Amino acid sequence: MHILLLEDSDLDSELLTVVLDGAGLTYRLERTMTREAFTAAAVECRHDLILADYVLPTFDGLSALAIAREHCPEIPFVFVSGTLGEDIAVEALKNGATDYVTKQRLDRLPTVIVRALAEARAHAERRAAERALRALNETLETRVAERTRELAEANVALRRQIVERERVEEALRQAQRLEAVGQLTSGVAHDFNNLLTVIAGNIEFLARAVSDDRSRHRLEMMRGAAERGARLTAQLLAFSRRQRLDPVPVRLNETAASMRDLLQSSIGGAVRIEMTLQPDLWPALVDATQIELIILNLAINARDAMAVGGCLTIETANVRLGAAPSRPEEPPPGEYAMVAVSDTGSGIPPEVLHRVFEPFFTTKEVGKGSGLGLAQVYGFAKQSGGGVRIETEAGEGTTVRVYLPRVAADEGVEAAEPGEIDCATSRNAGDKPALLVVDDDSAVREITVTKLSEAGYVIREAGSGLAAIHVLEQDPCFDLVVVDFAMPGMNGVDVAAEIRKSWPAIPVIFVTGYADQTALTRGGIGEDRIVQKPFLDGELERKVAAALHTHRAPGLKLVSSR
Repeated sequence: MHILLLEDSDLDSELLTVVLDGAGLTYRLERTMTREAFTAAAVECRHDLILADYVLPTFDGLSALAIAREHCPEIPFVFVSGTLGEDIAVEALKNGATDYVTKQRLDRLPTVIVRALAEARAHAERRAAERALRALNETLETRVAERTRELAEANVALRRQIVERERVEEALRQAQRLEAVGQLTSGVAHDFNNLLTVIAGNIEFLARAVSDDRSRHRLEMMRGAAERGARLTAQLLAFSRRQRLDPVPVRLNETAASMRDLLQSSIGGAVRIEMTLQPDLWPALVDATQIELIILNLAINARDAMAVGGCLTIETANVRLGAAPSRPEEPPPGEYAMVAVSDTGSGIPPEVLHRVFEPFFTTKEVGKGSGLGLAQVYGFAKQSGGGVRIETEAGEGTTVRVYLPRVAADEGVEAAEPGEIDCATSRNAGDKPALLVVDDDSAVREITVTKLSEAGYVIREAGSGLAAIHVLEQDPCFDLVVVDFAMPGMNGVDVAAEIRKSWPAIPVIFVTGYADQTALTRGGIGEDRIVQKPFLDGELERKVAAALHTHRAPGLKLVSSR
């Protein structure tokens, strides 16, 4: 240890050295005798212990103690004096001295030194602990604030996750609900179309046999009802996205502008029509006829929302969407040609908004709306590859935006032309074309057969897909196969695939109440080979004639894999 000794007597200094040596202590002694020397040594605070006489020639021990307390308060200070009385000793201890030893009892000095150093170490450790505690207390608020901030951020993130999860779950529930309704409506539409086919066909046959005007008028009313039923099923198929579309590049500006007169006559003079059309609008790849119906539907809905008149605005724009859809009816990210129909009507209440795309849901009075208008918009937009968004505010009006895929480049689809079958050995050159009609519904099949027979074709029938394959195995010399799409067991797609594999030269036409485009594409059938039931305006006869004209070419040989 390093000891600072304040002692003016050489004899007393030597005596202290003898006592320390006798105690076996390892030390290094630095002796001072004046105020200046003692102060200079105390300022450096490099000693472990201070031993000081009380009576000095130039200043007293209490002054030395004051200097030590000021500059090095943590170093133990022990008085060693021959004249230190009890009163002075008490005062010295009060002023901060660690202990005192009289020169008459120097034998106590080693024990006092050891105890003073031990207390100094304990005090140093306590002060270090206090400093650490103070530092902890000082940083505690900071750490608590930091942790509170982290917890707040985690809570905000958790709330965002909960909101996002609720949004996704609600979107999933709505999508599942709409999908279930779509499957139900498509099935109903298919069966309903079969019934309408029988009704419309028989009305047509009866009309030829009826001569009196009254009966003809009634039949005409019945045919009109059948046509309205067909339009209703078309709307159902639009919602369920199973309608047959013929997408072509369409200039929406020209479409909207050409409809102004029709829209004005449909919505009445109390509503003013304005158009905001983007000059460089991208062409949209959609069914031209269907988009006109969509705009008309939206305009009629807008008119109904404006009880005392107002303004209807049709807007077009090029739109690039980058965000993922938040609702099932909204479009995915991409580039779209957008057409919007806005009104200044009453708006849509929040409790109604989430149901507006459900078929048959309407807030209008009985007899004033079928609830299929927005359902048809939804189905058409989704099947076209786009989507719909509704912006509405109570008392301010509603905007319905329909996003349709843009035409990126001219696209063409080349259809493979199957080879013709040469049945010269069993057919004469002047024979009528032979057609195979396949339908599991006998009433529908009878209508199809009757229409085609009256058109001048030779008809054979099959009540199932398997029966059709058996007929073809025994006699493949048919010019055309007309097959129902939806049949139990072997459906129309399966029949078409088997014909294409075994008799690729025989063309196939579908008759159907609905059409799954993916399945038809997989069956190798194009849009010109699909006939919608119920049959209206001679569509069946026209498409059969066109298919026969395309595929009949003399001189071709029979092609078959069997």
